[in-house]
Amino acid sequence: MGFAKRIHEGYSNRKYDIDKKKIEDFIDRFFRFIFFLEYQRCSDLSNIEERLNNFKNEFNEILTSVTEENESVKTETFFASFPQIYNMLENDAQSVLENDPAAQSMEEVLFSSPGFFAIAVYRFAHELYKSNIPLIPRIWTEFAHSKTGIDINPGAKIGTPFFIDHGTGIVIGETTIIGNHVKIYQGVTLGALSVSKNLQNMKRHPTIEDNVVIYANATILGGETVIGENALIGGNVWITESVAANSVVFHKGQVTVKNKFPGNEPIIFSI
Repeated sequence: MGFAKRIHEGYSNRKYDIDKKKIEDFIDRFFRFIFFLEYQRCSDLSNIEERLNNFKNEFNEILTSVTEENESVKTETFFASFPQIYNMLENDAQSVLENDPAAQSMEEVLFSSPGFFAIAVYRFAHELYKSNIPLIPRIWTEFAHSKTGIDINPGAKIGTPFFIDHGTGIVIGETTIIGNHVKIYQGVTLGALSVSKNLQNMKRHPTIEDNVVIYANATILGGETVIGENALIGGNVWITESVAANSVVFHKGQVTVKNKFPGNEPIIFSI
């Protein structure tokens, strides 16, 4: 009975009554609807308007589970922001098509790009984050994280267009600021120098200025770290201090290759 009592107390003390699956399902369906990914073509304008209104009503119900006042006002504000968000996402999608040699068409980007999906969910979540809506923004971005391997905190501020290639293992912390025309590859971490609860209200993550390219597995840490515009950050570097604009930063290592058969002299390559 002791363990059952602990579970009972947990349910009794829980602040919100939410359906996590419903919240995740909403953003997934909404993404597929607005980017023309549903199997049946939705070609009737009146039907599209009706569907949008249904999504609005559904979101209002979700919102009531985490806030007790002005739900309808916040819903209207959220949906009123969609045209601006949508314009940003069109720029993001176009950037994927222009920068990814493997992308053959815009439809391929919309249907299959994990980076674009993660960015789209982030942009909607960030709008809620700015309005201090609890839980939902983080649930949305963690849903995208689970599907793509890309972890973008909804509090990050990200310009447009933003291009993520491959994406697996990318981490972008809450107080990160990213400018326009930035490209990031898999395994990049934009993180904090230390993890401490007393730093919660401080800028803990780096600032990435316009036109920066960050290659695979680079780690950039610290709230005072600024990567200047037009900088190129090579793969596998570890950065905890600011980098001037127009810089090229790279890690120079040495790889040794030798013949596996005994008696032969090793062949040394420096890469």
